[in-house]
Amino acid sequence: MRSFRTEIENPIVEKDIIDLEKKINLYYEGKIDEQRFRSLRLARGVYGQRQFGVQMIRIKLPYGKVTSEQLHRIAAVSDEYSRGRLHITTRQDIQIHHVSLDRTPELWAELEKDDITLREACGNTVRNITASETAGIDVNEPFDVSPYAHAMFEFFLRNPICQEMGRKFKISFSGTNEDTALSFMHDLGFIAKIQNGEIGFKVMLGGGLGSQAILADTLFEFISADKIIPTTEAVLRVFDRHGERAKRARARLKFLVKEIGFDAFVKLVEDEQKALSNSIYKIDVSKFENEINFPAFETPEAVIKDENQFNLWKTSNVIPQKQQGFVAIGIKVHLGDFYTDKARLLADLVKKYTGNDIRLTLRQNILIRHVKEELLPFFFVELNKLGFAEIGYNSTLDITSCPGTDTCNLGIASSTGITAELERVLKTEFSQYANNKDITIKISGCMNSCGQHSMAHIGFQGMTVKSGKLVAPALQVLLGGGVLGNGEGRVSNKVIKIPSKRGPQALRLILNDYEANAESGELFLNYYDKQGEKYFYDFLKPLADITNLVPSDFIDWGTEEQYEMAVGVGECAGVVIDLVATILFESEEKLTHSSEALKLNQFSDSIYYAYTSLVNTAKALLLKEGESTNTQAGIITLFDTTFSDKINLEESFSNIVFQLQKNKPSKKFAQKYLNDAQLFYAKANEYRAKIETDEA
Repeated sequence: MRSFRTEIENPIVEKDIIDLEKKINLYYEGKIDEQRFRSLRLARGVYGQRQFGVQMIRIKLPYGKVTSEQLHRIAAVSDEYSRGRLHITTRQDIQIHHVSLDRTPELWAELEKDDITLREACGNTVRNITASETAGIDVNEPFDVSPYAHAMFEFFLRNPICQEMGRKFKISFSGTNEDTALSFMHDLGFIAKIQNGEIGFKVMLGGGLGSQAILADTLFEFISADKIIPTTEAVLRVFDRHGERAKRARARLKFLVKEIGFDAFVKLVEDEQKALSNSIYKIDVSKFENEINFPAFETPEAVIKDENQFNLWKTSNVIPQKQQGFVAIGIKVHLGDFYTDKARLLADLVKKYTGNDIRLTLRQNILIRHVKEELLPFFFVELNKLGFAEIGYNSTLDITSCPGTDTCNLGIASSTGITAELERVLKTEFSQYANNKDITIKISGCMNSCGQHSMAHIGFQGMTVKSGKLVAPALQVLLGGGVLGNGEGRVSNKVIKIPSKRGPQALRLILNDYEANAESGELFLNYYDKQGEKYFYDFLKPLADITNLVPSDFIDWGTEEQYEMAVGVGECAGVVIDLVATILFESEEKLTHSSEALKLNQFSDSIYYAYTSLVNTAKALLLKEGESTNTQAGIITLFDTTFSDKINLEESFSNIVFQLQKNKPSKKFAQKYLNDAQLFYAKANEYRAKIETDEA
């Protein structure tokens, strides 16, 4: 593997990239275990894909914001290191596929030239922080949530408290009570509020989709804006210490809250207050208030050849802004996929004629903001040339879909293939839904709900059905989910499972029934509740009959080959099988990080690195004894029980560890805590060496 020059001005970022290169070399040399290396690369946005020998790279774009310069940079990187395709995710990221592992450090270095990161885009970390794409322009918003989402992103990027949690952690910011950032399905969701003239947020806790969808609880009806980061830090500390680590399927925050109870969880959060790096954290919004720079230009001429289509587009895809005289333009991106040639032309348009602010959306689309109203004819013509003027932005015709079996290891059935077919059915047979914002359709290739099928009005989940010795791709049909607003949501009901090739007919039956029997103006969710789940099951039941399958039913959408189920190892959580030596090596690294942070007067970071070293060292010795636990809190308790008479400590291990809860993060305490962690590490190694000598 060749070395490269990063040419990165930020020394922290440069060190991070060089460290990735070194770890890749160690992996190739067989010095890092495959499972451990997976965890490391995931935290740097490098994700294994279905195809052997190549990686998916997830580019972390906080609240989906991209400038023209950044889009050009991403396009250049995709052309150089990948295949020129960009994929927008349901978390406002961009993914590129088929990247060679040994080129990922230089790819990352290229992105950082325009302040774009891969750090913590995957793995057991705080994932990309999402927000309403209309934040800052919404006519109904009390204030712009973008500065708060950005501050949250900056504070927790590389923060030691959230680097190696039991599982991923998701945060969202909604600008209005419409809750367009879906707070009810996040670990922490924030909804903008103003109370008695004070800016703040409603806070939702412990939501999530996946195989077992759970709606979030209300943590606070209102907290002031300067408390959202301390609150998040406390929640993360509790999740890190008490969250499940052995059983991946139970390792999300929602299960921890359910297991110990909401009140008990809140008490643990309160117990962390003294240890927090900040009791309040004021967020500077000034740079967001003055950051829009409009270029000088003469309004270009544009000839509209089809006035009817132009008017349909304005109705469907154009959003009035709260800034008078400006609008935002929504671009419906089929499957979230677009290509670098068009990305560059779009970036040039945005740079030359708008406020240079693109937002990627939670429905895998693009929103161009700060467009002068008089430019709408020009933009319609130019976007039409790029294929970006298709009507139906955020409508029923705008289906959300994960990549499914195209690239994902966990994909069971083709979500992109069925999505393409359903969109074709909608366009040709249900064109009246082109501006319908009431019914959402979402599709996932497996139970993990990356396509958010379990909160859709109409959802489809990839599955299989068996007929004799053959297996056919199938779809679970889900109905009745949706966003209710202000932190409230609905989880879809699993109505029936059908062969995939019957998915289009299922959609026809559902929509035809709704149109034929719903009262005038009756919303789909109200109609669904009135009729009930069994009503829909009964008229869809004939589609579930597998006694009459034909050869084409055994071929999935988007392919010509007979279906074969092939599910790999999922990397969403970076599950790790730890080795004693590896854990101790990492403990030593954490002590080094702690010492470095202390020198920089980053006392809270130093303390948490030392804490992680203490827990990891204890875990290594427990594993050596054949003991295992599923939480950090369990490790601390079990160590005292197992080693109290074997390793001479001045006080119990739990007392040493939990000093961090009882002391403010001062320089004096950070130094003492680091010394304690170093002494414990030395005694642990001494004990391990003695045991290995005795065993020899």
